[in-house]
Amino acid sequence: MRRLPVRSLAVLATVGTLALTGCGTETAGGAPAAAADRTIRAHQVMRLTEVHAETGMTLLEGPTFDENGDLLVVDVTAPAGEPKVMRVDVRKKTSKAVHTDDRGAYTSAQFSPYDGRLYLTDYAHGEIVSLAPDGSDPRTFFSGEVDGAGMNPDDIAFDKEGNLYVSDSRGLSTGDAHGRVVRIERDGKKSTVLAEGLAPVNGISFDADYQGLWISELTQDRISYLRLDGAGTVTSRHTAIRVDGGIAQTDSIAVDADGNLYQALHGRAAMIVYNKYGERLATVEIPAGTKGLESATNVAITPGGTKAYMTVSGPGGGYLYTFDALGKGTRQSNGG
Repeated sequence: MRRLPVRSLAVLATVGTLALTGCGTETAGGAPAAAADRTIRAHQVMRLTEVHAETGMTLLEGPTFDENGDLLVVDVTAPAGEPKVMRVDVRKKTSKAVHTDDRGAYTSAQFSPYDGRLYLTDYAHGEIVSLAPDGSDPRTFFSGEVDGAGMNPDDIAFDKEGNLYVSDSRGLSTGDAHGRVVRIERDGKKSTVLAEGLAPVNGISFDADYQGLWISELTQDRISYLRLDGAGTVTSRHTAIRVDGGIAQTDSIAVDADGNLYQALHGRAAMIVYNKYGERLATVEIPAGTKGLESATNVAITPGGTKAYMTVSGPGGGYLYTFDALGKGTRQSNGG
């Protein structure tokens, strides 16, 4: 998700101002073979939000599809009373409010395969909140310290059983290597640090076969791979991809059915697509000359299809853009 200098945002909350992290040739349908890096032009679908006077910005994140095919999106910096979670009908190009409150700064949204509820990361308060699919019945699923330290939860990935894997962006404000990956049991009663000593962690997604986790370490502009065993324990970790983003930095990650990674960029309204071996396949960009849009934070690919929807934000507002992905959408194709 988007940051101001040193990747921090001014966010209005009940406790005051908070520092947050974030977050050519068009393809035809189907999954084309790997090729040299090419440009995929994304096209505007609609504007969802304008800059909020209270917070001085808008920041769309966490696109995820519900069972009806609607797209749920969060606005990280929405003030109290404004929609913090929205449901978008991408066919009709309409949206409606799903949830708001007076405190949360939600940076990601994912539906659980276990109970079907919508889970949100509240970066500002170090909590995981869940909602019924219609936005009702808000509950605090998890809060408090993990191994003696509070979290700055950014993104979420679920395993097949509904356990949560959370990117913890600790250390962002200081630049220290305090980032972690935390596993939370599906009942919310037990949490485990799977990896620590990382640069602040932003994106997180399982690979196509649920054999490991891709994570983006924001301040190092790198994607790391955590291999897992059958119990969800990390057995190894290594730097998998070094992202050459220039002034842009690594944000959220999604993975398609072919195992390709979609790495969002803060500081550039674009995404880079890699295969699982780290080969750069494509760059997704909005039309040249577009003004007022600074970051592409996240993406969701239509389940079983290749139509992708990218959240893009900046002083010009919060927008949805669409493009044809290189592979079909699965659960991992909702950006973590």
